[in-house]
Amino acid sequence: MKKIILYTQPDCPPCEITKRFLTEYGFSYEARNIKTDQKARKELIETYQSYSTPTIVIEDTVITGFDLEKLKAELNIPDEKEQAQ
Repeated sequence: MKKIILYTQPDCPPCEITKRFLTEYGFSYEARNIKTDQKARKELIETYQSYSTPTIVIEDTVITGFDLEKLKAELNIPDEKEQAQ
């Protein structure tokens, strides 16, 4: 299974939706809170050039911001429209 890191912060509705999405599809992930973990905040900015949450790192791929379509594609989750056909 791919290693997933989710950079998050409190009071971030898109972060919560992303967490629920990953859990719903059975993916394990490591959540890093950039408000309470300064090392995670520094890593988010310096390593991934991101200032926003959620930022999701899947192996070598970085998804900045809330984008469930990109997340589905990266995790090979079939589109619901494709499943219905």
